[in-house]
Amino acid sequence: MLTNRQLFQLYQGQTSDSPLMIEIEKAEGIYMYGPNGESYIDLISGVSVSNIGHRHPKVVEAIHKQTDLYMHLMVYGEYVQSPQTKLAEKLVKLLPEKLNSCYFVNSGSEANEGALKLAKRYTKRSKLIAFNKAYHGSTHGALSVMGGETYKSAFRPLLPGISFLNFNAEDELGQIDDSVAAVIVEPIQGEAGIIVPENDFLIKLRKRCNETGTLLIFDEVQTAFGRTGKMFAYENYGVVPDIITFAKGLGGGMPLGAFVANKDVMNTLTNNPVLGHITTFGGHPVSCATANATLDVIVNEQLCKSAIYKGRKFRELLVHPAFKSIRGIGLFLAVELESYAFLRTFLNHSIELGAVFDWFIFEDRYFRITPPLTITEEEIIKTVDILKKAADRTLKMKKQK
Repeated sequence: MLTNRQLFQLYQGQTSDSPLMIEIEKAEGIYMYGPNGESYIDLISGVSVSNIGHRHPKVVEAIHKQTDLYMHLMVYGEYVQSPQTKLAEKLVKLLPEKLNSCYFVNSGSEANEGALKLAKRYTKRSKLIAFNKAYHGSTHGALSVMGGETYKSAFRPLLPGISFLNFNAEDELGQIDDSVAAVIVEPIQGEAGIIVPENDFLIKLRKRCNETGTLLIFDEVQTAFGRTGKMFAYENYGVVPDIITFAKGLGGGMPLGAFVANKDVMNTLTNNPVLGHITTFGGHPVSCATANATLDVIVNEQLCKSAIYKGRKFRELLVHPAFKSIRGIGLFLAVELESYAFLRTFLNHSIELGAVFDWFIFEDRYFRITPPLTITEEEIIKTVDILKKAADRTLKMKKQK
């Protein structure tokens, strides 16, 4: 009889030729558990998905309640479904007044696809501007605005009319003119290794978009829902976009995404042609029910506020000769190592000791610290102890070579 590992390698499509191959049977809070009782502290959170931890009791309860009522009924937008309407209201009340219409999808890629289509439809323009080292997803449109040729060249031709600027390069903002439908940007670049805006860059970007009638899209797929110490990352910088996209942490572990805009903008998808955007499973009632529970947990347990303190605790404790620098905000941190080769050896030791992290698409010398926001101070101390021991082992191996 084939093992799960063998089945995984034989029948599942793979994303790389060297997957981590960690087998997980259960997850709870900040921990994942293997088939033989192994425990791993999760420093990835499914790439900022499990913001309130694995299997939060409120999320599990919401799933049970909703599955007792109904699951999929009809393609998105045709039937009035309470989980969707409640979630839309909840999101709108958390957002600025002008962001008052939500369209639910399944993922971050789809949210960004919808946002790009909406910007073109509303402005009647075709050009787009994105940023180098940006990641917005892997579907054709989202891939087109990815800021790295390595991951795109094999799939060309992609969308035409896209230009790329450098993040924090205010001298390049003049390239935004009145032919550009939208600028899509992460308020904090995630897969670039967590790059924060400097010198009021987002304020200057907002001003230039206003001058040219260009819509500003914030991709908050990784950064929203408490990760940076605010409910949404843009709140750290005093800039409001025209369209904002969500996914990952929104569903509390269930697949869900959304793009949100002003209702006057969003309504352009309803006519000329009708069905300007459509999805079968977007806004699935079970996912929306878990999102409602997730937002309640983040607010009621004050996880935004505590993310700032917990991030500082990590910075305070992560002092080691192997750790060259730390950057980021809240519990959205990147730690620099000397090389990718060092990182892979360090990761192997860390897994052996009981903690799992990963690196970034565009920066493989840095490892990611994005644990569930529910992590406690005691768990932070335990995590850092594991990371330091793994670093000690890695340095020792390096000296022995």
